[in-house]
Amino acid sequence: MNREKSEKITLGGGCFWCVEAVFQRIEGVISVISGYAGGTTENPSYQQICTGNTGHAEVIKVGFEPEKITLAEILDIFWQAHDPTTLNRQGNDVGTQYRSVIFYENEQQREIAEKSKTEAAAKYRDPIVTEISPLPKFYPAEGYHQNYFNDNPWQPYCQFVIKPKVSKLEKEYSAKLRK
Repeated sequence: MNREKSEKITLGGGCFWCVEAVFQRIEGVISVISGYAGGTTENPSYQQICTGNTGHAEVIKVGFEPEKITLAEILDIFWQAHDPTTLNRQGNDVGTQYRSVIFYENEQQREIAEKSKTEAAAKYRDPIVTEISPLPKFYPAEGYHQNYFNDNPWQPYCQFVIKPKVSKLEKEYSAKLRK
């Protein structure tokens, strides 16, 4: 793994536990950190985020090796890992903290994200509501949120919400999974 040639993209697709679990299984992804971004509160806590008053979204910062997986491929998985057509909601998780968002780090990432969104839109009946914005400050979530699905596989939320998303990924992207 060559960290000097790695890239990062920050994605929000509802509960960060769900998208974290999906991207941790992808070949070429070298890090996944759950956190918060997009709001005005400095160093927010999970309790603050849950109020919906901070402006932050639950996000993951994905570090990846572009020679193994491109940003376009990362985004293709992102569109499949959540419903980008529901505003401020994923399943029973409701509020601006669960919004669909891509926070890019440079102009090239913005262009790839915009193109990917246009291509993904053809696959959905309803319009995609995903926000595409420059990355503001990213705040890592508390330690107990990191690696949540892997550390808590028998927790009911993991069994009934996260596991089906991971299973879908394993079927649709088997060639991209870690060996």
